[in-house]
Amino acid sequence: MMENQNVLRKSLRLVDSTAIVAGSMIGSGIFIVSADMSRQIGAPGWMLVVWIITGVMTLIAALSYGELAGMMPKAGGQYVYLREAYNPLTGFLYGWTLFLVIQTGTIAAVAMAFAKFTGLLIPWVSEKNFWLIIGSVKFSTVHIVAISSLIFITWLNSKGIRTGKIVQNTFTFTKVLLLLAFIVVGLIVFNGNEAFTINKAIFWEAQSIDGHGLAKSLTGFALVAVLGTSMVGSLFSSDAWNNITFTAGEIINPKRNIPLSLFFGTLIVTIIYLLINLVYIYALPLRGDPAATDVLGQGMQYATNDRLGTASMSMILGESAAIVMAILVIISTFGCNNGLILSGARVYYAMAQDGLFFKSTGKINKSGVPSVSLWIQCLWASLLCLSGTYSNLLDYVVFSVLIFYILTIIAVFILRRKQPGAERPYKAFGYPVLPALYIVSALFIMVLLLIYKPIYTWPGLIIVCVGFPVYYFWKKNKSKKIE
Repeated sequence: MMENQNVLRKSLRLVDSTAIVAGSMIGSGIFIVSADMSRQIGAPGWMLVVWIITGVMTLIAALSYGELAGMMPKAGGQYVYLREAYNPLTGFLYGWTLFLVIQTGTIAAVAMAFAKFTGLLIPWVSEKNFWLIIGSVKFSTVHIVAISSLIFITWLNSKGIRTGKIVQNTFTFTKVLLLLAFIVVGLIVFNGNEAFTINKAIFWEAQSIDGHGLAKSLTGFALVAVLGTSMVGSLFSSDAWNNITFTAGEIINPKRNIPLSLFFGTLIVTIIYLLINLVYIYALPLRGDPAATDVLGQGMQYATNDRLGTASMSMILGESAAIVMAILVIISTFGCNNGLILSGARVYYAMAQDGLFFKSTGKINKSGVPSVSLWIQCLWASLLCLSGTYSNLLDYVVFSVLIFYILTIIAVFILRRKQPGAERPYKAFGYPVLPALYIVSALFIMVLLLIYKPIYTWPGLIIVCVGFPVYYFWKKNKSKKIE
């Protein structure tokens, strides 16, 4: 008897779902972004505060999403929540932005990080080794490796959800164990280190480094503003926790396992991130000199290429630290992109089911996965690899994603009124106070980003707005076919 070819197959258990949450969150950001944060905030204590705020916000959001996931355990996840709480247009705007920049932009940024760290092991992989130059587009061997990794991971996931989950579990468990080893060794070896003594003396003395390398003390609203804008890095590093909702159609007992995996996955990553930053503070002075030639002199602020993980590890392993950390980041980013690629395609599949995306993306292959959706996602992410730097994509993603996180958590309030009798196996923790706190906090961060980082935040908003005419095009096209 043949299986229904157009039906997603339930295969993901709680462990698999948690691995997708944690594995999709942990990429390369945690090894890099704290260097830029240290330049912006200039004090170890305040840098930890930024990570704590990010962790609390992420947990609140995840616990709020749990209610929606329990109510609507359908493929597409967040897209479905927005469609049901507001209207099809709002759901489409999310799916459109997810495809153009949120999901694919993150995939591209992680792929580029994967390729750059591969270059530490294989010198041939270099941003200076160009194969093709067309105008302002420069195609280097880094791009070849980044795009090749996307093609390979997409191919793996086109073989079925079971293949995807095996890859995800393997890489997530491996990198979590390696990170825990890094934390334990770091905290033991660097306990009582001179760097920590130096950092304690300036623990709460916030200061920022301007474009000319000059330090400026931060107090009052200036400090608050910098705390908000410096969260770009930590928010990006903590993003993608919601991806598990996209795969709801393939999760066994989704009403239970999605909320639980959201909680466990985000909690595990939040704790790991805080401890890793504590290792950095134990290992290296936060403030440094850009002209210094040694790791201690450069400090966290001027670590070579912002690679704090490598700089910290070099205090233990010396020159071989670069190789060890490169292997860790390669494992981490590969596993991260597997989770992102696996889950993202399910949103475009759900949109196609509603007639709001290419019809072919709504089809399931013989392995039970939306393979066309996977390959279209791969194509666009590959083009984004050529479009800009890691930080450009990072800023685009954070602002765009905050818009829809806020709308989705507001949806918890809306659906409580619109559908009071709906089954809610799990209810948002701390409702209504904690969800409201998230909404206010995220709005505040968005305002700060619009004021202080307009170059990259406004394009993100424009991308969302461009979705309006595109939506009506899809809708009109669908109507013509019906007629």
